[in-house]
Amino acid sequence: MKYLFVFTLFFVIISCSEEVKYTPFKTVEIETLYEDSLSIRAIEIIGSSVAIGANNGFIGTIDLATGKVFAKNQKYDSILPEFRSIAHTSKDVFVLSVGNPALLYKTGDKGELELVYKEEDENVFYDAMTFWNDKEGIAVGDSMNGCLSLIVTRDGGETWVKQECSSLPEGIEGEGAFAASNTNIKVIGSKTWVATTSGRIYYSEDKAKTWTVTKTPIINTEATQGIYSIDFYNDTLGFAIGGDYTQPESNNENKAITTDGGKTWRLIADTAEPNYKSCVQFVPNSGGKGLVAVGFTGISYSSDMGNTWRKLSDEGFFTLRFKNDTIAYAAGKGRVSELIFK
Repeated sequence: MKYLFVFTLFFVIISCSEEVKYTPFKTVEIETLYEDSLSIRAIEIIGSSVAIGANNGFIGTIDLATGKVFAKNQKYDSILPEFRSIAHTSKDVFVLSVGNPALLYKTGDKGELELVYKEEDENVFYDAMTFWNDKEGIAVGDSMNGCLSLIVTRDGGETWVKQECSSLPEGIEGEGAFAASNTNIKVIGSKTWVATTSGRIYYSEDKAKTWTVTKTPIINTEATQGIYSIDFYNDTLGFAIGGDYTQPESNNENKAITTDGGKTWRLIADTAEPNYKSCVQFVPNSGGKGLVAVGFTGISYSSDMGNTWRKLSDEGFFTLRFKNDTIAYAAGKGRVSELIFK
């Protein structure tokens, strides 16, 4: 019995060590799946397809098995909305436009998109959207009337309600979020993090019922500076990236890490690679060590939790999502591509 226990313990230790084993990437292969004259900043992997939201009212899907593209151009009166946010439940896909009017559509039962939220104001500008579960979702927009714009659904996206400023932290004049990659919101369980142009992180423990706010050291003195993207590997380890898209070669104060769930943030790899990036994502099954950041400045990769990075490609993208721990899909100016990391 003693020997059986020792053998079992040894097997468990070996199994656990195998689970956390992570082989760093050395290269990336890029294959274009779709090309058009679009600016694509919103993608979502849904089963065996990639859903796309873009300018010119474009909404589409790419079947990853066949390569077929199903698309339409959604029109509102004479407007072709620019969709920079996309999200989904198990039942519906949602797209949200930037600018005035803000238009939020969901897939309808009859094959036509259904308008479920509209907001008209010269200052309205929505940036990103996601869901906690099949019933509850959130979208973030730039500040209006003294606070960040946050709309929430609790009924599967049928109706959306804008949160009152009295229930939110006091805003900073001009504070918003960058509609660059649909990655300035991250949710895990009931927890939510929202990154802003002012280098701040809004945090909620209870699915947007209450909020606190934390300042990060990310550069934010100009309107074009701030946090463009955040991701969390788990509810303690998170990474924020951005910079200034008008000074894309600068790598000063544009990367920060948290290991306490966002309570505190510190600069990392400061004045080193990478420079401005619009999207960062943790590599699945990497134990939090693997990170990939993309922007029109290229693709950069870290295998040590963001301490050091190297550029894998000069090819530019706006946004990226991982399908598994070696394959991701990225979108940018005029294309959607498959990225195979090796």
